[in-house]
Amino acid sequence: MNFTEFALDARLVRAIGDLGYVSATPIQAEAIPPAMAGHDVLAAAMTGSGKTAAFLLPILHRLLESPRPGTRVLVLAPTRELAAQNLAACEGFARHTGISAAAVFGGVGMGPQERAFRSGVNVLIATPGRLLDHLRYPYAKLDRIDHLVLDEADRMLDMGFLPDVRRVLARLPSERQTLFFSATLPPEVRRLSRDMLRNATAINVERQAAPASGITQAVFPVPGAAKSALLLELLKRDEIGSVIVFARTKHRTNRLSDYLEKRGVPNARMHGNRSQGQRTAALADFKSGRIRVLCATDIVARGIDVEALEHVVNFDVPHIPADYIHRVGRTARADAVGEAFTFVSPEEEQDLRAIERAIGVKLEKRVLADFDYQQKPAEALEIPIGKRLAEHRARSAGKHGARRADGRGPGARSPQVESRPADGRRRDDQSSRGRERPAARSGMNGAAAPATAPRGGAFAHARPRGGRPY
Repeated sequence: MNFTEFALDARLVRAIGDLGYVSATPIQAEAIPPAMAGHDVLAAAMTGSGKTAAFLLPILHRLLESPRPGTRVLVLAPTRELAAQNLAACEGFARHTGISAAAVFGGVGMGPQERAFRSGVNVLIATPGRLLDHLRYPYAKLDRIDHLVLDEADRMLDMGFLPDVRRVLARLPSERQTLFFSATLPPEVRRLSRDMLRNATAINVERQAAPASGITQAVFPVPGAAKSALLLELLKRDEIGSVIVFARTKHRTNRLSDYLEKRGVPNARMHGNRSQGQRTAALADFKSGRIRVLCATDIVARGIDVEALEHVVNFDVPHIPADYIHRVGRTARADAVGEAFTFVSPEEEQDLRAIERAIGVKLEKRVLADFDYQQKPAEALEIPIGKRLAEHRARSAGKHGARRADGRGPGARSPQVESRPADGRRRDDQSSRGRERPAARSGMNGAAAPATAPRGGAFAHARPRGGRPY
């Protein structure tokens, strides 16, 4: 179906053409017409299926049909990266309309976000936790919301956001249009949808979740101790191109990243302990092709759109089959093709069988020729937690001892010199504190800004006190 067949506002059609889109994906073809008509929508839609346009285009069309000032659209997303990506898509579609948008999420300063609330941007895209941080203050009002979108609803519940989502819902007008998009529909998601939706148009709600048809999937049986070496060998032989490598934990992600770096493979890492500036820079370097490998936890499994991503590697087998589907869905997006490899140790065979049952496919097993599967690594990939804690305590004790020795530690008697101006008041270096760069936004007050800032830019702020991790 061609986008011109939806009878969208001409300004939106022009933007769609600018972006190079011609034919609608199945989820767009099914969701846009009822959403344009004002109906609630419940849709099961995998990441990479084009769902962002499926909810943004009809909402923007309805805003243009009945223009009114104020914040009229709220899009809730589970992660910072998905919120930023949705903002970029909104700015792209609204480029010829004057509709304004802003993103609200943790890890960055609240000042620019507060200004977005006060100015009344038309579209607000937010993570639940940071949105609730703002809703404690009188400037944050959602009483004019006409359209609500829950994007990746099942992921929000997986991350424990259900209480936050319900608190946000309590602040919204009851008369509104609600579009509910979820990759899977477990019982708790269905209960939430029943509470939120009225006479909704249901799309794909009975279908079985499965990876996109363009993904070639294969399994490499390998002892856990040889996984790092196998990944390195596949990279050296160019069996793998640009790749996101998913590890089970933040610690394993860091160790794998260090292992590759020491062996001459430039890479970046993304997980929940990285600052927003670090995460933004890592993703920008990967998308631009400056690095070939992105080591990540499941924080990247949804909402990260990388054009022409060639490979996904499950370095560790996910415990939940749905996580496997989301991971491999980073490749072969929008009807493209890609490969997904899974490294399976003997201890992970049970998880692999659960994945095969869930997707209804027996995955092909592969063996890399002339690779020593029995090799022993020089150092273990994962350091036991007890040993890590002991090393941390030892380092801390050494630092405290050094500080006491040079007179900087507790009990030192060196005088504390305080600089004061002539008027006697204490001087605090506040010259840059509190100064915030403008929020990423478009429309109302000027030209469009990028959804993510360059290294050291607007997103490179420390998380404020009282803020939430997403």
